[in-house]
Amino acid sequence: MKSNIMQKTQVQRKPTRQRRNLSIATWEGVPSTIFQTLLGGQFLTGFLLYLGANSAQIGFVLAITTFVNIAQIAVAFLIQRLTSRKWALVLFVGMHRILWGATGLVPFVFPHRYWVAGFIGLYIVAFIFNTVGAMLWNSLISDIVPARVRGRYFGIRNTFLNALSTIMMFLGGMVLDHYSAAQGFFYLYIVIWISAIANIIVFTFYPDMAFERSAESKFIPMLRKPLRDGAFMKATLFLAGFLLLQNLVVPLYSYVMLELLHINYQTISLLNVTQTVFMMASFYVWGNLNARYSNRRLLFWTLPIIALAILCWGGLSFMPMLPVLFLAHMIFGVGVGGFNQLAFNFMIGDTPKSERPMYMAMYSAITGVASFFGPLLGGQVLEWIEAWPIWTQVFGMQLVVGTAMFVLAASLGRRILRDV
Repeated sequence: MKSNIMQKTQVQRKPTRQRRNLSIATWEGVPSTIFQTLLGGQFLTGFLLYLGANSAQIGFVLAITTFVNIAQIAVAFLIQRLTSRKWALVLFVGMHRILWGATGLVPFVFPHRYWVAGFIGLYIVAFIFNTVGAMLWNSLISDIVPARVRGRYFGIRNTFLNALSTIMMFLGGMVLDHYSAAQGFFYLYIVIWISAIANIIVFTFYPDMAFERSAESKFIPMLRKPLRDGAFMKATLFLAGFLLLQNLVVPLYSYVMLELLHINYQTISLLNVTQTVFMMASFYVWGNLNARYSNRRLLFWTLPIIALAILCWGGLSFMPMLPVLFLAHMIFGVGVGGFNQLAFNFMIGDTPKSERPMYMAMYSAITGVASFFGPLLGGQVLEWIEAWPIWTQVFGMQLVVGTAMFVLAASLGRRILRDV
């Protein structure tokens, strides 16, 4: 009788513990979202322009964050030797937040001619720490969130945090339009530092879940696991190629709108808010579809939507500017929202649990290299065609890239992303 009571008590406590863990993971995202929203997107581009960066330098900054993901392959091996993923996560994420936040000190501690170089140096080191932290977070969160509720949980979490992101984008844009660049970014960095400190503190409340280690103890045999998985590698390489094309133009949207179309921060914030709202609405739809269809099939469905969003920029040749940009951002929000959610589910759901860190590292490394060269080449192309007619820089590149993405999706995508 006593044994039965104890068993019932344990059954009752387990869901409570899980709900608490899921709640911590959700609330941790609040300061993280504020921090990353105010340091990324149009705010990152705007701050670089304030520091004096050109399009090629902006392209490099936007690209480097994905290139360092190649280090995750080594991290996936070393993580097997950790006694605590949680405290390693706190350390590396904390260093990322501190160093990225420290970029706000560049105008105060560097001579003007070194502002861009100083920013890039801090930024690169910050994202080296981040690539380790991201691997640890992906590994830990996949154990925190039970597989049976994973789709619903991330749908709710993403919707909640993206709603917060839209508010912060709008408020941040208002601040930068109301004040001078120097004063506006000073106020934003105050909020950024408060969010960074809060984020680090909340990470300390994460549970330190038991870790199912790889069956392999040596690096090369562990590395071979995903490399020998033909279906996984084909899908990963294809998605990397698609992301290479996408990142030729999408990361540089803020540069085009700020420098070439002369749109103010508040309007750009409204465009990004619109994109995020449609992204949030799409999470629910993609989540429900994911209950009926595989990650691979739904990933394929997102590709023509993303390509269409990029092609919409061609409408600037015969339609008013703002309606075209709002339409492009709406469609892109639907497509990229589904892509990001399904790609994450593909990494943590379609891979063997014991080998998941190396699978995630391989995916991140390959797509990271592709995403690195995208904005780097895109920024350089904008430099090369600077003397060409303005339309080639505003929407000409988008027309070429969007068409190539459609062709790639229709030819290789249909074959590679079919259900296996």
